Amino acid sequence: MVRRACEGPCLRRLIAPVQTEQISPDQPASDDKAARRAVTVFPVLVLAAGVAGLVTPGTFDGWTESVPYLLGIVMFCMGLTMTPLDFRGVAKRPWAVAIGLVAHYVIMPGLGWAIAHLLGLPPQLAAGLILVGCAPSGTASNVVTFLARGDVALSVSVATVSTLVAPLVTPPLTLLLAGAYLPVDAGSMITDILKTVLLPVLGGLAVRLVAGKLVDRVLGLMPWLSSLAIAAIVCAVVAGSAGTIKSAAVTVLIAVVLHNGLGLALGYGAGKISGLGRPASRAMAFEVGMQNSGLAASLATAHFSPLAALPAAVFSVWHNISGALVAAWMAHRSRRDESAPAVAAPAPRTAAAEES
Repeated sequence: MVRRACEGPCLRRLIAPVQTEQISPDQPASDDKAARRAVTVFPVLVLAAGVAGLVTPGTFDGWTESVPYLLGIVMFCMGLTMTPLDFRGVAKRPWAVAIGLVAHYVIMPGLGWAIAHLLGLPPQLAAGLILVGCAPSGTASNVVTFLARGDVALSVSVATVSTLVAPLVTPPLTLLLAGAYLPVDAGSMITDILKTVLLPVLGGLAVRLVAGKLVDRVLGLMPWLSSLAIAAIVCAVVAGSAGTIKSAAVTVLIAVVLHNGLGLALGYGAGKISGLGRPASRAMAFEVGMQNSGLAASLATAHFSPLAALPAAVFSVWHNISGALVAAWMAHRSRRDESAPAVAAPAPRTAAAEES
C-alpha cells in the first residue's frame, strides 16, 4: 500500500501489490493506469481550486479557519491506508530509511533557505518557502516512485517515518532557518502538528486495525476525499492572499520550481552516493523533492499569514506535475535499458587469425 497525505495520501492503495517487492517490467497495467490517472487528476483539481480562489476570493471568506481541519481529514485518510507492512519495511532496512530521512530534512530545508536568500524573497514568502522545505515527504511520492519503476517499499518507509517525526523536526528547523525572517513559535507549531498530523494518522491507523474489513470497502473513496480536502486548502490559501498574488506569482513559481527540481536531483544523488542502487535512488529523489505542502500551507496560515502559505499552494500543484514527468522519463530509461541487447564479448583470437 502507498502512504500518506497531502496530495492524495490514500493513493497508496493503488500500488499495494508492489510495496514489498521491486518494480518489475510486467507490473500490472491496471495499477499503472490507475496511478497515472491519480497523478494527472490531482494537479488539475488543485489548479482549478486555486483559480477559483483567485478569481472569486470573496466566495471563500472564512475558509482559512477550516484549513487545519481539512488537513486533519487528509492525515486521517493516510492513517486508514497504513498497515503493519509500512513499519516492517523500516525494520528491514533501517540504514536506507535513515539515509532517506536525513537527506530529506537536510536538503529541502537548506534549499528553501538558500533559494529565499538568493532571490531576495520578502519575509512572508521566504518563511513560507522555508516551511515547505521543513515539511515531511509529500503524499504522491509513493505513486510517482511506482510509475518511475523505483523502490516502492523504501519510498513508503521513508515517507511514513518522515511524517511521524515531523512534530519533532519541522518546528525547530523552521525556527532555525525562518526565524530571521519572521517570529516562529516552535512550541505552538509542535502542538499544531501533533493535533493536525500525528493524532489523525494514529486515529486512522487505529480504525484500520479495529475495523479493517469495513475500511477496505470504502478505501476507493479515500483518494477523492483527500484530493478534495487538499484542493479546498489551496482554494482557501489563494483566496486569502488573492490581492497580492499577481505581483508575487512569477517570483514564487521560480522559487518553487528551483526548490523542487534541485530537491529531486540532489535526492537522487544522495541515493547514488550512498550506494543504494538505481531503484532506491529513484525513490530517494521523490522522497526528498516532493513535500507535504498541505501541512506547510496549514502551518503557514496559522503561524504566519495566507501570503506565507502561497509557496505551499504553488508547490502542491507543481511537484505533482514535475514528479509525473520525471517518473515517465525514468521509466522510459528503465525500459530502454532492459530491452537493450547485451554487448557480446569479443571472440578470442585464434592462431590462424593471428597469422592472417
